[in-house]
Formats: sequence, C-alpha cells, structure tokens
Amino acid sequence: MITTTNPRTGATTDLDLLDTTTAEVDRLAERAAQAAPGLAALGREGRARALEAVADALEAAREELVRVADDETGLGEARLNGELSRAAFQFRLFAEALREGSYLEAAIDHAGDTPLGPGPDLRRMLLPLGPVAVFGASNFPFAFSVAGGDTASALASGCPVVIKAHDSHPLTSLKSAEAITAGLASAGAPEGTVALVFGQEAAGHLIAHPEIKAVGFTGSLSTGRILLDIINRREDPIPFYGELSSLNPLVVTPGAAAARGDEIAKGLFGSYTGSGGQLCTKPGLAFVPTGPEGDRIVETMQALTAEGGGHVLLNQRISQAFDTIADRLVSAGAPVAARGQVDGADGFVVPPVLLATQASDLSAELTEECFGPLIVVARYDGEKDLAAALELMPHSLTATVHAEDDEADTVASLSRLLEPLVGRLVFNGYPTGVRVSWAQHHGGPWPSTNSQHTSVGVTAIRRFLRPFVWQNAPESVLPEELHEGYSAIPRRIDGALVLPGSAR
Repeated sequence: MITTTNPRTGATTDLDLLDTTTAEVDRLAERAAQAAPGLAALGREGRARALEAVADALEAAREELVRVADDETGLGEARLNGELSRAAFQFRLFAEALREGSYLEAAIDHAGDTPLGPGPDLRRMLLPLGPVAVFGASNFPFAFSVAGGDTASALASGCPVVIKAHDSHPLTSLKSAEAITAGLASAGAPEGTVALVFGQEAAGHLIAHPEIKAVGFTGSLSTGRILLDIINRREDPIPFYGELSSLNPLVVTPGAAAARGDEIAKGLFGSYTGSGGQLCTKPGLAFVPTGPEGDRIVETMQALTAEGGGHVLLNQRISQAFDTIADRLVSAGAPVAARGQVDGADGFVVPPVLLATQASDLSAELTEECFGPLIVVARYDGEKDLAAALELMPHSLTATVHAEDDEADTVASLSRLLEPLVGRLVFNGYPTGVRVSWAQHHGGPWPSTNSQHTSVGVTAIRRFLRPFVWQNAPESVLPEELHEGYSAIPRRIDGALVLPGSAR
C-alpha cells in the first residue's frame, strides 16, 4: 500500500495505490515503444498542439493539483501556483520551439565535387531516441516532476515517457499524469505516450528495460550512482541525464561589501532559506571579506537567521539528513554562528542555520552540500586567500559574484577561476530562480550533472534526440524538413545557413 505524508504534521495516510509490478512495467514500456511511431508521425505541428493541450489541461486542474501538492510537500500555495505556471509555460515554450524548427539541426550537402573528390548527397537531422524514463524530483512537484521539463522536452522530441512517481508526492504525481494524459488524448496523441509507475523495484526494472532509450533524473548523488550502475549493467547502456549535487558558491568582493552589504546580506538570507533551502541552486557557501564591511554582512545575516522561524522540509529523510550533515559541518570546523527557533513544531520542521569559518580553514569536509536552510560563511583575507579556497570547490550548477563596476580586474580574475567549475555564472544577483528560456543552461561538471546538456530551457530537447544521415536517399524516404525546396525552418545547405523564407 502506497502512503502519503503531510510534512507539516508528519501524519501519514494510506492511498488506494500499489507499487507497480515488474510485469506492469514491462507492459507500459512496450506500450510506450508502440506509441513512438505514432507520436513521431504527429509531426512538429501535431506535437506542438499536443503540448499546448497538456498546458491547458494542467491549468484546468490547477486548484486540485495545488491543493494536493501543498498537502504532500508543505511548499505553500503561492510557491506551488507559481511552479505550476512554470510547468505549463515549459510545455508551451517547447511547442514554440517545435514550430520554429532549428532544434532539428537540419543540414544538406548536395552531391558534387569537393577538394577530396566527388562527394555524395548527405542530409542530416535529429531524430527521437525512443521511450524515455523520467524520475520526478521531490523539491519541484510540478516543474521537475511528472509535469516537468524532462517530460515536456522528451515529448517535444517525439519520445514517449514512462515516469517514476516520487515517493514524497505520489498523489500529486498521479493527478499530474491524469491531466497530461487527458491533454495528450484530446490532441490525438497515441495511447501509451505517457505512463506512471510507483515503487523502487519498478524504477530499477524500468531503466533496465530494453525499450527504454534514455533516463532523465533529478535527485541525490547517491541515488544517481545506483541508477547509473543499473544502466551500466544493461547490454546496451543508454544516456543518463542526471542533476545530482551542487554547492553553488557565492563571492562578495570588498567593494560590494562596502557599497551594499546590508542589501547583499538580506538577499543572501532569502536565497539560502527560500523554499526551505530545498533548491538545487541554493548558495551553500558564501565567501565574505574580512574587515568591518564584511563583519556587517555577517552580523546582519546572524540577526536574520536568529529571528527566522522554522522551515518545512519535504520528507523525513531530508529532515534527518539536514541534521546529520549540519552536525558534520560543525565538527569539521564551521561552528554555528546563528540558528533560528523552532518551538513545538510538528512534522519535518527545521530552523535556518548559519555556520561560519575562515576560507583558509576550508576542507573537502566543509564543502558538503546540505539540502535545507543552511549556509556556511567563509571569511577570506585578500585575493590569494580567496583563490586558494576556490580551488577546493566541488563542481556546481552555479557560482555567483557580487562586485562593483570599479572592480573589473577582480571580476575578470574571479570569472577565470569560477567558469571551469560551473555551468552558470551569476553577477550581482542570486542563483535561486532559473529562467526557462532559449539561452538558459542548467547543468555543470560532475557531480552537479554528468553531461554537457541542460535540463532547463529549449536546448533540453537535445538530450532525447540522435543525429541521423541519409546518403543519396530518394526524397520519398526523407522527412519533409529535408526535402528540396522546403523552407519552413532554418537549415544549413552546402555550408550556408538558410533562414525560413529565404530563396535557395
């Protein structure tokens, strides 16, 4: 029997749901494979309409979805309404990308003489991989779960999706899948385009299934390694796109500390405690200069932290891990500088915690990610001290620099140090809050992710596509995007980029 737990109260309720059997996983994976040709046959316009229908269905179910998700996550209606809007927006954005068509990377090299002799006619385009397994994330019950970007980008590419419901929000997962399925059906998508499974055994069996051609996962590094081990035991190892662990260091320069220390302290407090500190882009380590200006930043953060109330964490496992990792960080040399108050709270509620150390005392033990409202402040004494500490930083999704306009040399130096460590470098802002757009990249070197691909933004679709070339092929077997004279999408023809409507 599957249960759901309210993290505010700790109360657990039985649901009329059971873990998916391995036989049922087999059936769903095979049905997804059968749906793949029909989903591809819808074409770009048909899939765009299907994605828009999914967005409409999610919006129509908003009231129930937000209510159920709030009961299962404790994230609050305001946050969840915003997240559901983001999820719907992602589906619509991928519909726009389908119609625009550049994601296909269509290219034609006509037959003819080349510097190396006669060359054949080559026509290249990206094609869907096939059914994709997606794992919902606990901290984003909509935008990174069943209705999240992995699902949206996979469907846009033409890949059916079998989704592992997250144990922390099974009912939200179910209701989301029902809305998505209804939207797809209304747009003529084949049955089996989306399916949902429950349970750990089902998850392992799913990604080992020969019909599954890629995996999208957002979660812990330890679970990611388990899934990778299963994939590596397959006869045909498949791509694994995992977003796993991220410390997201933030640097405050002396100039920024002097010019706007209070503003930075307040913004940093909001960033490390927002959504209970349960964001993959939460800054977990802040470098603050020594001296009076840096002192004021730390003092303001101490006051805000001490006055801060409790934060509801998503589940008991995360709550227990928060306490365990906080204790490890203290033992490793980062004593508590401030702690909020939690009086008589039920459920999985923890206080905000501010730890403090010296940059010169940093070690690998002090750079462990702590999921929840905790930050380590490391005081540094000059650029050499800071540079030495940054060499110890684990790879992350983001890094942030707060600096002033007259510190150009310092900013350039920090950029050179930080760019190899992360996938996004933020200036004079905060990394929490990831815009969904064409230019976004949400990824970084291992262990933040394991690939060069993003899980947010239009280029996320690239994960679920493979290049394919037709050589000297009759036009009857080519997709319409590679037909001679087709002009609805950008294409590279004989080396030249040809935009829609251009005569070529």
